[in-house]
Amino acid sequence: MNPFSSGTRLRDMIRAIRACKTAAEERAVVRKECAAIRTSMNENDQDYRHRNLAKLMFIHMLGYPTHFGQMECLKLIASAGFPEKRIGYLGLMLLLDERQEVLMLVTNSLKQDLNHSNQYIVGLALCALGNICSAEMARDLAPEVERLLQFRDPNVRKKAALCTIRIIKKVPDLSENFINPAAALLKEKHHGVLITGIQLCTDLCKVSPEALEFLRKKHTDGLVKTLKDAVNSPYTPEYDISGIADPFLHIRLLKLLRVLGQGDADASDAMNDILAQVATKTESNKNAGNAILYECVETIMSIEDNGGLRVLAINILGRFLSNRDNNIRYVALNMLMKAITVDAQAVQRHRATILECVKDSDASIQKRALELVYVLVNETNVKPLTKELIDYLEVSDQEFKGELTAKICSIIEKFSPENNWYIDQMLKVLNKAGNFVKDEVWHALIAVISSASDLHGYTVRALYKAFQTSSEQESLVRVAVWCIGEYGDMLVNNVGMLDIEDPITVTESDTVDVVKIAIKHHALDLTTKAMALIALLKLSSRFPSCSERIKDIIVQHKGSFVLELQQRSLEFNSIIEKHHNIRSALVERMPILDDATFSTRRAGSLPAAASTSGGASLNLPNGVVKPSAAPLVDLLDLSDDLPAPSSSGGDFLQDLLGVDLSPAPTQSGIGHIQKAGTDVLLDLLSIGTPVQSSSPTTDILSSSQNDKSPIATLDALSSPSSLSAQATSSARAAPMMDLLDGFGPSPPKPEDNGSVYPPLVAFQSSSLRITFNFSKQPGNPQTTLIQATFTNLTPNVFTDFIFQAAVPKFLQLHLDPASSNILPASGNGAITQNLRVTNSQHGKKSLVMRTRMSYKFDNKVTLEEGQINNFPQDLGS
Repeated sequence: MNPFSSGTRLRDMIRAIRACKTAAEERAVVRKECAAIRTSMNENDQDYRHRNLAKLMFIHMLGYPTHFGQMECLKLIASAGFPEKRIGYLGLMLLLDERQEVLMLVTNSLKQDLNHSNQYIVGLALCALGNICSAEMARDLAPEVERLLQFRDPNVRKKAALCTIRIIKKVPDLSENFINPAAALLKEKHHGVLITGIQLCTDLCKVSPEALEFLRKKHTDGLVKTLKDAVNSPYTPEYDISGIADPFLHIRLLKLLRVLGQGDADASDAMNDILAQVATKTESNKNAGNAILYECVETIMSIEDNGGLRVLAINILGRFLSNRDNNIRYVALNMLMKAITVDAQAVQRHRATILECVKDSDASIQKRALELVYVLVNETNVKPLTKELIDYLEVSDQEFKGELTAKICSIIEKFSPENNWYIDQMLKVLNKAGNFVKDEVWHALIAVISSASDLHGYTVRALYKAFQTSSEQESLVRVAVWCIGEYGDMLVNNVGMLDIEDPITVTESDTVDVVKIAIKHHALDLTTKAMALIALLKLSSRFPSCSERIKDIIVQHKGSFVLELQQRSLEFNSIIEKHHNIRSALVERMPILDDATFSTRRAGSLPAAASTSGGASLNLPNGVVKPSAAPLVDLLDLSDDLPAPSSSGGDFLQDLLGVDLSPAPTQSGIGHIQKAGTDVLLDLLSIGTPVQSSSPTTDILSSSQNDKSPIATLDALSSPSSLSAQATSSARAAPMMDLLDGFGPSPPKPEDNGSVYPPLVAFQSSSLRITFNFSKQPGNPQTTLIQATFTNLTPNVFTDFIFQAAVPKFLQLHLDPASSNILPASGNGAITQNLRVTNSQHGKKSLVMRTRMSYKFDNKVTLEEGQINNFPQDLGS
């Protein structure tokens, strides 16, 4: 009986399954068929076994379990006829995989079929073995497969080569048995066998160094000749694809030559000529030709150095970039990304074409081209490339604008030749895509503007003009408001005009109008509005004639539902109304924020930097200097039992200054402020800038641990008597006058109570020595008064000297202003500064402190750090 004559039942089942309208109906049909198949198997029905297995394979493809039919596969494979074996092997490949234990039972049948006299049955066994071969089967059947590599029929040889690839991947140790048979296949005339033989040799080279060396020495020339014959072969209808003779053979040969030439100069030299011939003779107007050219380029870029060939390869990639096919352009961009590390100059010649790809409508090509442009930028081409990217920024898609903006900002920051150009380009970016600029970018821009004192006037005028046209760009508004607050007088008086500028007429009222618009703009967030209020406070001092108008604008926010704006409004209004004599000093221009200080502050604010290194640091001797690049938050790394400081700005400030920032009732709304709000607070208090003393900030934020009394209001500042009372009360909050940078009464000098403590050399390096002298107030053993003396050990004068200190949370630290910020050379004079340390765990824990000193010498900022952990024991008991 013909086993395929009753195949209508399979068609009936397929028709019934396709007619089902719901998944439940389909499951019912499948269950019915599976039940019928099981019944037939139990009855050992020989006539319909092949048909049942065919139906099981279809059910398996639908995703239903068919494990009960695995033994039927083995029975069909053991049959004598070819049709049964064909269905059996097909079922074996579909229903089983190499992890099934039942697969061990088929090894003997496979061995018999590999030695069968019928070449078609041999082919079936090779196909099955090549698909499901396990490591154990590979070891058992490898000799039969090796023998079949020399079989008379080319189809069997081809299948044997493919099966060998599976065997050597499963058991690489067997690869040495197949080196010579595989090499013999490279001389085949039959293209099918030749392609599989080349693929087998390629895989052998990857798993066996011996095979790689053998083929490299013995067969490189033969492969080059084979490729040459393929390139120069006449038209052959049997292998022709789009006018190219067997492009698959070309590609396989190029891949094998790439493996052989990589890392070997002799093999690379042998294939240079044919690679050049393939690169020049292959037509690029058909997809098959482009595939060959791409593989040729890959091979040229992988083999040993040949400058001329690589230029030719990169030129081919340049032609690919002009192709209409997006896939071809994308692979060309990928290849150019690799090529730029080999020959950047050749890739630079195609810069214009790559820039055009950035403007492509395809998102994948846009992103890949942008990454390539970013790698292409250097000091010589940064200006034209940046100009092209900024011009495109205005018309780019919203989805792409964020990534494009980030790359442009990174390019400008990395390759900026001068401050003037940096500021111009950043203002263009802010003008066109300010809403996509990250906070750290405009922070860095403000730092550069601050340090470029000769460009203050130019910058504030440029920002004023940009604000008129782009007031909806939030980052631009923030930078503009900050600069107008700092340099508004330069804007009105046209100070610092450059030759490239045209004078503009801006009145004081116009300047105030800009800030007023920023406050009232409904789309701007809290940070921007808070910065605008600070700018108005500064302008009230710079423009006395507009003081009343500014006060009216500020007062409008005293009823704001946003607590931060309400608080600022009330405080600033009090300063304008009642403290004319100190307002100008309070809002004077901020000191220059040099790059080193800005980088330190920026590093210290990163969450990743707020980690402690463990208790080992307690064993360091005094004066051990840490690397200057360590973030400022490392000052807090004092003991094991301290919790890691939070990355939030408030906790960082609390830890650095050693103060208690417990939330007060008036701060209940601050939790909703956006993350940039902390920077506004830092700007208000001039924290993070090189001021002479950190004590004003400490005093406004700190209060006694024993008495959490609220901070004194600004209204109390108008009464000298109240100030005096606050200054003399040790159980009250620190006087608010310290916010005004030391305009109140000077704090009392430490008075010795008669106890004698030995002086301590707290820090000493090759350039600086710090000495501590200790005393205590009568009746207050928890508080230690320290007089720090700073001595310069070098023959050079130190300027802008700043001393900072940090303590654990069980200590509270207060620093008075230093006697000077200039440290004379060679010990001819010293700077003194008074510290007050209160130990809340007096008698339980000793004092410990981290210090940081910064100073300038030859216009360079130097940072030194140390740790003090050997305070006199009497101080803590």
